[in-house]
Amino acid sequence: MQYLYHPDEFVAMLKLRYARANAPDLTTSLELSEDMRWCYDILPKTSRSFAFVIQELDPELRDVICVFYLVLRGLDTIEDDMSVPLEQKLPLLLQFHEKLYQPGWNVKGCGEKDERVLVEHFEKVISVFNTFQPKYQAVIKDITQRMGAGMAEFCQRPVVTQNDYNLYCHYVAGLVGIGLSQIFYASGKEDQWFSTADEQSNQMGLFLQKTNITRDYLEDIQQVPPRIFWPRDVWGKYSDKLENFMQVECAKRSVQCLNELITDALSHAPICLDYLKRLKDDKVFRFCAIPQVMAIATLAKCYNNHEVFTGVVKIRRGQTAKMMTDIYARGQTAVYEYFLNFANEIEAKINPEDPNAAKTKAYVEMIRAETAPHVQAAGSSFGVGDYVAMAALAASSAYLVTKHNRRIFAKL
Repeated sequence: MQYLYHPDEFVAMLKLRYARANAPDLTTSLELSEDMRWCYDILPKTSRSFAFVIQELDPELRDVICVFYLVLRGLDTIEDDMSVPLEQKLPLLLQFHEKLYQPGWNVKGCGEKDERVLVEHFEKVISVFNTFQPKYQAVIKDITQRMGAGMAEFCQRPVVTQNDYNLYCHYVAGLVGIGLSQIFYASGKEDQWFSTADEQSNQMGLFLQKTNITRDYLEDIQQVPPRIFWPRDVWGKYSDKLENFMQVECAKRSVQCLNELITDALSHAPICLDYLKRLKDDKVFRFCAIPQVMAIATLAKCYNNHEVFTGVVKIRRGQTAKMMTDIYARGQTAVYEYFLNFANEIEAKINPEDPNAAKTKAYVEMIRAETAPHVQAAGSSFGVGDYVAMAALAASSAYLVTKHNRRIFAKL
């Protein structure tokens, strides 16, 4: 019924479902090796949002980035499993990059559900990795080595300062951005600027990672033992215990802490917009842009919202579909519009008494300066297919209401 209030999202869901239904099934493609097909089968089971955009890339880049993702997901599975003793975990993290050249290697008894399946059959990922050109192998190995070392470091010490926070996010996400930029250049899809744009690529990753860490407060703190990624120097200004933020009586301080972390994440947005506008290949652009737009949408949803501490705060699936289809249809213009709209949404929720209100407004203004000149008056984007979808929505709604009424009358 939510789509009655957001009919444009219903249309977008139909478009996206149609696109996915008509996309080639890479898990059965005879043009791919058996191990590559397995990689495409496990990819959506271990990825929340990246599987679809990865599969939209051109074949060579698609295969490399699929394996790049699975390699790092395997590494992350080892880091995440708190049941693995540190004396076993550290060597695995530090040597993981070397195992990429060891046929048949895998890890037993680590992780949960599909992540466990991934690492227990990791020899399939290794098999595909070793078919890649050396230029791709070198990037994947380098990023895996650096990420593994960073994870090993933070397995042994907490995130305390803002510098710690930035460094941890660099290890687990900024390095992904750096590796992707190098792969884009190596593939010939993007120009040489991307081969050395480490700082810009790092900020692309930090923007996504800080969004996830901020949103996932409750999920992380409820783990056994709790996983704490919020920097102590930030949350310590508002409470002596991070767990207190779940309490109603601490709502004001907890929301102020939340807003400070969201403001920090927003600081990366202008650089992300600059990065996106440099991309030339349409498919690479969509691959990069969709997660970034979803991130700022999530920040807008979380800003000044105490529900982050009591439940799961997510953007609607229909809203996600709408953003994706808009980016497919209108490219960079849609990105500018969404960043501007969500920045405005954040600004409208700023409490003048919030300790970071001025800083938040400053970053909103920076986003506005990057986007507003490119945003034109929005016209109707509805086409014939959209009106057909709207008619389908109306018919479906009428059917559901009629069916519901029949059930009521049958009970009378």
